[in-house]
Amino acid sequence: MDIEETLNTYGDGLYRLCLVMLQSHADAEDALQETLIRYYQKAPVFSDSEHKKAWLYKVAANQCRDMLRRRARHPQTDLDTLSIPAPEAADSGIWEALGQLPDMYRLVLTLHYGDGYTVNQIAKIIKRTPSAVKMRLQKGRRLLEAVYRKEYLE
Repeated sequence: MDIEETLNTYGDGLYRLCLVMLQSHADAEDALQETLIRYYQKAPVFSDSEHKKAWLYKVAANQCRDMLRRRARHPQTDLDTLSIPAPEAADSGIWEALGQLPDMYRLVLTLHYGDGYTVNQIAKIIKRTPSAVKMRLQKGRRLLEAVYRKEYLE
């Protein structure tokens, strides 16, 4: 499978993951690009499409974490925050609320609800036990509800 086919198959989900983690369209595009570059450079051999998908998501999540660490060490004003577009009517603020959660909850919630990964699949991707993933999903849902209620319903 070449880069273009990989991008067409997995690009939307990878971009969504990066956008949720980084809260910046430009940074999400950069993280997606770096993920595809790593895929091209490493040219890994996968046993099936699920293995490939899990590898791509793991690399993308790691790339986002690296970018967040860089951002914390070297703060800058993000151009996206200077002119925030109006949210879409169907959005209702849930993505913004998700963006306010800590990384560990944001990642599992996005993988589970945004991309349909099972608890066991997420556990393999983030190298945690399934019970740890379940706890992160449970706590993440509670935090998301609290943030959403505070920001958008009050």
